[in-house]
This record gives sequence, structure tokens and C-alpha cells, in this order.
Amino acid sequence: MKKLLFLLLPVMVFAQSFILSNIPLPKTYVQDLNPYQCNDTCRQKLLDNGMIFSFLAHSSNKLKNKEQNEARVLLISILNLGAFHSSNQLNIALLLPYKKIGKYAASTTNATFAYLMTKSHSFKLKSYKVNSESIEDLELALSKMREDGFEYIIAPLTKKGANNIIEIDPALHIYFPTINKKDVNTSSAFLSFGAIDYTEQSDLLLKEALSPLVIFSDKSATGKKLATYQKEQFLYPKVATVDTNTSDNSSFFDMFSQDDTQEVVEEVMLEEEIEKSAINYFVSKRTTNLEYYLKDKEEVVNASFFINTPIIKSAMIMSQLTLYDTNATNVLSTQINYDPLLLSMTQYSDRKDMVVANSITEHNNVLIETNALLGNDIVYDWINYSTTIGVDYFYALITDEERTYKTKLENNQMIYDIELLQPSHSKFRKYVRPFREPKPVPELFSEETQE
Repeated sequence: MKKLLFLLLPVMVFAQSFILSNIPLPKTYVQDLNPYQCNDTCRQKLLDNGMIFSFLAHSSNKLKNKEQNEARVLLISILNLGAFHSSNQLNIALLLPYKKIGKYAASTTNATFAYLMTKSHSFKLKSYKVNSESIEDLELALSKMREDGFEYIIAPLTKKGANNIIEIDPALHIYFPTINKKDVNTSSAFLSFGAIDYTEQSDLLLKEALSPLVIFSDKSATGKKLATYQKEQFLYPKVATVDTNTSDNSSFFDMFSQDDTQEVVEEVMLEEEIEKSAINYFVSKRTTNLEYYLKDKEEVVNASFFINTPIIKSAMIMSQLTLYDTNATNVLSTQINYDPLLLSMTQYSDRKDMVVANSITEHNNVLIETNALLGNDIVYDWINYSTTIGVDYFYALITDEERTYKTKLENNQMIYDIELLQPSHSKFRKYVRPFREPKPVPELFSEETQE
């Protein structure tokens, strides 16, 4: 029988709190007093019999067996086990403008905490709340972080906040999970960015679009820019660009904060070698009936529809595409509609021809489950996912350990793979392009000319 030495037994209560106590949680240490070796088969028997401490005593280092190593890491996290080794001091701070980012102030904190819990490494995590993203408030917070010994900072800011950080130019390592480097102008080696690239997702989705293309967007600055890019890229491939040097401070969060009542319609036709048409509809939050845009409109029949709206508005739009018999070729959407709510808020008949781009392609079961214990989602929520990627990057920098995620960092921007998915009856599955009859090629010369 294995003898285990229990140095300290912790009592862990998972509560949703965002003010971390200065009193460290007690640690449990498990020592292996058995002189005999225990291989994979031995460890599996211990797990199957519920002898988790005996299993952990024989699992002090990373295991080659993937399933057993996941069990090891999860148990270390839940039981708050201490490590018998120490290395570089692990201090990470969070810069949180609560008024601007809402619920993400809590969820990014949870994502960071959940990641650090899975590591056998003592750490210090502290949140710094700022009332605004003004230069003055940010400078004050950054100065306080430096005084407290924090050099690695997770900052879920809007574009305005990121630009102000760039102007301050602090000599601190700052990761922005909400900002893509394409949307700002900086060459600082200290600043890194983790937001997904909506334009790259759009490029991939537009390969599935057939003319006419009808684009529905909200009236936020981000929605307008994205719709303009998609329209121009569809009509003039590889020519369209997104202007990131404008004076507005749009960001992902703007797509949830606009409530304009005026509606704008833009239509562009291109009739050259190949006929294409694209229509932009910008609709407000209050719009619930699309009869004006869809009923008996010949120009939208058999169209590809691109939807740049949050999930509730998207569900409404898709239901009315069916209601008004548009016979949509397909419905396209970026990451914003990669959401399990889509499966419950829409009828299968409304979404059967939908294609969604997704950049959350790496899944770590231990981190998913640890986040779930804290009521957090890193499977569908890309900001929480991006935050986890950033903490993993900082952890590797500080400890010189191998990164958990393989996402590449190029020119200080995280580069995500993109996959196309289709919402089926109960889940998102891999998209398979349907066969379509090729359109007839127009004759360029008459019979007389050929002769």
C-alpha cells in the first residue's frame, strides 16, 4: 500500500470574485514514498480506482500519455497543489476599463486566473481598474503597476485605449486581446495583439459568395468599415482595404453599443467582363421588420447574404430571409456569429445554408474545464480565448517553459488559423462546399468574327 505524506490540506471554494486577496491560498504537497516505479498501466489503475493522490505521487512531471497528463494537470489545478521547484517570479497584471468593456472585465480576469491555476507555479495576479481610457488614467495605472513590480500586462481595451497606450509608449510588456495590429500603428516591441482578423475571415467567406451579394450590417463604425471592405473585395478582388488611419475609435465593442434609428442603403453594380452586384444594408438595433428590403425584391432573389450583426439580430434576419422567399444561395458570417445560441435561436431551415468563419481552432480540455468551473467560456468566446493565448505567451516568456498553444506570433500579432463551419441540427460541423452548376461562359466573338 502506498504511503502518502500530506503536508497541508486545502479547502477551495470557487466563488465569482474579482478582488483577489493578499492572503495566498494554502498549498497541498504530495510526496512519493514508494520506492517502486509506476508505469502508464499502473497509473491508469490508480485513476480508475479513484486513488488520485497515489496517481499524483507518481506524476510529478509531465506525462507522455495525453489523457493521463490532462487528468494530472486538472487535478493539480483543482486541488491547488504546490510544486517542489521554483523559477522566475510570475507576476501578471490586468488593466481593466470596466465602463468600456462591460462583462469582459470579469471574463478576461477569469480566463487569466484559470490558466495560471493549471500551472504548478506560484503566481501573483492583480487587477487595476481605470475609470476611462484617457492618457491620464492609463498613465497613472501603468505607473502603479510598475511600482508594484508588474511588467507583464493583459489589457482588454478598445481602439482608443490601445492608441493612448501607444502614445504613452511604456517599457512594459502589454498584450491586447481585443485589438488586431492592423487597426493601430505601432512598431513597439513591447506591445502585442491578439484579436482575430475579420478581413481575413471575410476574404475566405467571399470565396463562397455568388452574385448578387447582399450585406446586412449594424450602424457601428466597425460594422460600416467591414461591410464596405466586403463589398469592394467582392467586386474588385485584392483591391479593397480597410482604412485604419481614421480618427474614430471603433472597436469590437462598438458593434454592441450603437442604437441609431436612421437606416442607410448603398448599392453598387459592376458590369464588365463578369456581371456582379453588391448591396449594402445598414440597419439599426430597433429594426425588426425587413419587408422593405426583402419582400418582392428581384435584386435579392438567389443572393448570397453576408451578415455582420450580433447573434440576436442575425437570427431575426435569417428568419426573414425564409419568410420573404429570398431563396438565399447561402448566408455568410464572421466570428461574431460563431455562437451556440445560433443553434437554439434559429430554425434549421433558416441556417442550413449558412457558413461561419471561426478562428478558435486550438482546444485544451484542461483549460476548457477549468474555465467552466469559473463560469467562463473559451470554446466560443474569442476574447476569452485570445486572453488565454496571451497569458500562455507571457507564461512562456517568464518561465522559459514550452507554450501550451501553438498559435504563431508574427510581427507582434497572433496569427490564427481559420476554418469554415456550418451550423447543423445540434452543432457546428466542417463546411463542405456544395456542387453548383457552372455558369455559361459568354461568347466573346460572333460567328462572323471567327470566320
